[in-house]
Amino acid sequence: MICLGIESTAHTFGCGIVSDSNGKCNILANEKSSFTTEEGGIKPREAADSHLENAADVLKSALEKAAVGWKDVGVIAFSIGPGLGPCLQVGATAARALALKHKKPLLGVNHCVAHVEIGKALTGAIDPIVCYVSGANTQIIGYETGKYRVYGETLDIGIGNLLDSFGRKMGIGFPAGPVLDKMYFEKKEYVKLPYSVKGMDLVFTGLGTAAEQKIGKVRKEDLAYSLLHNAFAMLTEVTERALAHTEKKELVLTGGVAASKALRAMMETMCNEREAKMFVPPFEVCLDNAAMIAWLGLVMHKAGNRMKAEESAVLPKQRTDDVAVNWLNKK
Repeated sequence: MICLGIESTAHTFGCGIVSDSNGKCNILANEKSSFTTEEGGIKPREAADSHLENAADVLKSALEKAAVGWKDVGVIAFSIGPGLGPCLQVGATAARALALKHKKPLLGVNHCVAHVEIGKALTGAIDPIVCYVSGANTQIIGYETGKYRVYGETLDIGIGNLLDSFGRKMGIGFPAGPVLDKMYFEKKEYVKLPYSVKGMDLVFTGLGTAAEQKIGKVRKEDLAYSLLHNAFAMLTEVTERALAHTEKKELVLTGGVAASKALRAMMETMCNEREAKMFVPPFEVCLDNAAMIAWLGLVMHKAGNRMKAEESAVLPKQRTDDVAVNWLNKK
């Protein structure tokens, strides 16, 4: 079966086309258009307008790259949440219109769960703890009794937002992560900064504020190193605690911040000490993308999940652990 997925939770509008060849995830197309700004964060209405302008071209590009027609598509999936309301509405409206026009089943899927499922599908991980780190999201996730449970998460901002906000103050372009990661390995000494772990949860704003106050007062490479070191050590601490609590032996690291060599090295050291195996999916599916939406749509459809058009209202605040995971029990 082939699924066409639409992603529009934030700055990216994407169309992905995926098949499940012998139960394996086969990405036929994963096209996207991303909204960017010169300064400041994402403005939801402007991002939504950009999605509207680019949706038809992205869809056309995906169909051409996959070399499929509407007769080949078995189901249409879209990001139902979490995300920015105006952006989500664009993707949901496009998916509804296509499903009605071409008489295809429609499924709204959770963006965070999609990261988990495609991460497992493309790495071969079976029952992992998932460390999901992106601009807006920072969660430690694992399957338990019918749902993907959130064992720990940020209480304020996502770790990617921390890095980008600090990067703007440093005069670094967007995204700041790659530049800060390079600075991490050029440090000479550690600069004392806050370290905020609240049980299994994380707080990043105090760390970011303290680091911003030291800009211009210490060597920039040392400051970048210290910010990343504390943020990644906090994340590694709660991830290790989740592995210990659940006794799972696999870790999947995903989300845009998974590209960080510094974070990967820290997590890999921890996993080696725990005799756990670490997996990192291909970078294109760590970022926001529509192939993961299509894959989760396929997985859910095969498990018997169905949705009527009138049930497809977007859910901007939907949590990872709101979703009943009935497909794992049917494997």
